[in-house]
Amino acid sequence: MMTQLNVLHINASSRYDGSLTRAVSTQLTEILAGQNSITLQQRDVATGLPFIDENWINANFTDPADRSESQKNVLALSDQLINEVKAADVIVMAVPIYNFGIPAALKAWIDMVARARETFRYTENGPVGLLENKKVYLVMASGGVPLESEVDFASNYLKFFMQFIGITDVTLVNANQYFEQPDSSDKLAALIAA
Repeated sequence: MMTQLNVLHINASSRYDGSLTRAVSTQLTEILAGQNSITLQQRDVATGLPFIDENWINANFTDPADRSESQKNVLALSDQLINEVKAADVIVMAVPIYNFGIPAALKAWIDMVARARETFRYTENGPVGLLENKKVYLVMASGGVPLESEVDFASNYLKFFMQFIGITDVTLVNANQYFEQPDSSDKLAALIAA
């Protein structure tokens, strides 16, 4: 019997043609679909997300019961992005490294998703993530920064962020090792099975 999975596929690459992260992350989601019964939600952050501003911050720091309709509207996209993450069993995130870090559009997504009372809460021992029991595949590529090296500020940042919101099961997938390789499907399937 196949497992039912909700998969959220997030693309952050500004490239569409020839993008390693888009190609390998799509291949990974197709393998997941072949092994499970999946519902796939696509989120392409490269098309642009607004940056948080003073109105967003004020709305976010207002108690939910006291928010005006205007404040609720300001947070509507953030609510939608958070609900996508909450609904997901598996998140496949396609992330190129730009200038040693993540794309600005992905940082905008993170700023909208990291919300107290929604994805983490404050305790007397510090913040605690609320999104547990999820799996994340970080499909990453860089033209010149070796992944997990001392100048890769992107993968460790993303792993830390996922842990901050409660997701500890994170696998880094080096897209350079899978792109257009003859046995890439078998290797990705083995990675998923591990």
